[in-house]
Amino acid sequence: MKGIISRIGLIATALAFFGAWGFFLFAYPYHLTRREQFTLFLFDWESIRQTYRGFGWLGSFLSDFLEQFFRFPLAASLIVALLLTGIGVTVYRICRHFLGKGASLTVATLFFAWSFMRETGNLYLTRYTLVMLGYLLLVLLALRFRKVWAKALSAVLLLGLGAWALGSPYHQSYGKLWGTPRLNYERVIALDLETARENWDKVLQLSKKDLYMVEASYCYNLAHVMKGDLGQMLFNHSQADVTSFLLPVDTENSLFTNTLAGEAWFQVGDMTIAEQSAITSLQASPKHTGARYIQRLARVNLISGETAAAQKYLNMLGKSLFYRKWALGMMPGNQDEATRAQLAAAHANLARKDIVHHSNYPRQVLLNLLEVNPDNNPARIYLLCFDLMNYDLDSFMEDYSRRMLDGHIYKEAILIWLSQNNAVTEQNLAKYGIDKNTQDRMGRFFRNPDLYRSTYWYYYMDALYRANEQP
Repeated sequence: MKGIISRIGLIATALAFFGAWGFFLFAYPYHLTRREQFTLFLFDWESIRQTYRGFGWLGSFLSDFLEQFFRFPLAASLIVALLLTGIGVTVYRICRHFLGKGASLTVATLFFAWSFMRETGNLYLTRYTLVMLGYLLLVLLALRFRKVWAKALSAVLLLGLGAWALGSPYHQSYGKLWGTPRLNYERVIALDLETARENWDKVLQLSKKDLYMVEASYCYNLAHVMKGDLGQMLFNHSQADVTSFLLPVDTENSLFTNTLAGEAWFQVGDMTIAEQSAITSLQASPKHTGARYIQRLARVNLISGETAAAQKYLNMLGKSLFYRKWALGMMPGNQDEATRAQLAAAHANLARKDIVHHSNYPRQVLLNLLEVNPDNNPARIYLLCFDLMNYDLDSFMEDYSRRMLDGHIYKEAILIWLSQNNAVTEQNLAKYGIDKNTQDRMGRFFRNPDLYRSTYWYYYMDALYRANEQP
C-alpha cells in the first residue's frame, strides 16, 4: 500500500509539473511574457543596492531576476511550473510530519491548485508564489529539529528572518487570494504584445476572434494602416465608433489601455503623445519600471534628437541581460546604416511648430503631421478614415483632395458627397477615379443594403437610420 501511495505521489508531482508547464506555455504564454515588461533587472551594483533594500528585499531581488527570463515563453513556463510544483512538494513534506501519506497528498494538491489559480490572475506577480515557497521551505527547515521547543524556537526565528528578507506573501493589489484563467484576456494581451513587436500579420490573425472588443478593433485597424490597405478593409467588420481608431492617453485609463494607445501614435510619428503614453504607463506599472517603457522612451528620444535623454535610457538597458545588445546597437555612434535610416525616416515626421497636443482631439495632430511630411501615409490613412468614422464628409473631401489614395470606401464616400451636393457629373467622376462598376454597386446597395455591409454606404446609412429613429 505504501508503495502504491509513493508511486501516486510521484505521478501526481509529474502531472502537476507538466500540466502547469503545458498550460502556461501553450494556453497562457503572453500572460507571463507581459510580466517581463513590468520588470527591468540591471546588472549594476549601485542599482541593486538602491532597489533591493528594506523589508522584502530578497523576495524582490529573486523575483525580478527570474522575471527577466519571462521574455521567453519556454523559460517563463518552466520557472512557474517549478515554483508551483515546489510548493506542492514542500507542503507534502511538511504535512508528513503530522499526517499520513494520503492526507498529505490531498493537502499538497489543494495548495498546488490554489497557487496555480493565483498565477493565472491578472497583474499577479510571480514574486508572491516565490515568497510563499520560501516561507514553506523555512517551516520545513524548522521541522527538521527533533525537540518540540527547538522546532518552535527555530520556526519563530526563521519566519522572522523570512519576513525581513522575503516580505509578505500576500499583497492587496497584486497578490489576490484567488484567480481564474481568462483566455479572452490572454488573446488581448497577445494582441498588445504583437502590436508592440510590429508583427502585423500576426496581429490580424489574433484580432479576428475578438473584433467586437475596442482593443482588438484598434489593433486590427493599426495593422491595416501599416499594411496600407485600411481603405479596403475598414468595414470588413462592424466598427463601433471612432474610439476604436486612436485610443486616447489619459490618467483615468487603465495601464493596459494607455500602453496600447501609444502604439498607433508612435507609428504615425507623433512622439509627444507616444512619450506621454510610455511615461504614464511607467508610473502606473506595478513596480514603476518596465523594459518595454524604457525601450520606447529611448526610441522616442532618439527620433526627437534628444540625445542625452536617449543615452540615459540606453545606458540603463545596456546593463540588462537581454536588452544590452539592442541598446548598444541603438547608441549614437554605434548605429548601423539600417538603424540610422529608420530613425531618419521617423524624424522626418516630427512637428516643426508647437501645437496643443491632446490625444482626445487627434484631427489637428494628424493634420500637423501631414503638413510637415505629406508622404506620411499612416497619418493620412488615419485622417481620412477618422473623417469617415465621424461622418464628416466635407473634411474628408478636403483632406482627400490633397492626396488621393486607393480604397473602395473612399470612392463610396465621394459618391455620397457628390450626391448630396448635386455634383455627380462625368467630370467629377473622372476626377476622383470613380468607375462605372462603383456607380452600379451603389444602385444595387440601395436595393439590398444587407448584401453590402462592408461598404461605407452601409455604415453611413445605418447612422442616418439610427438618428431618425431617435425621438
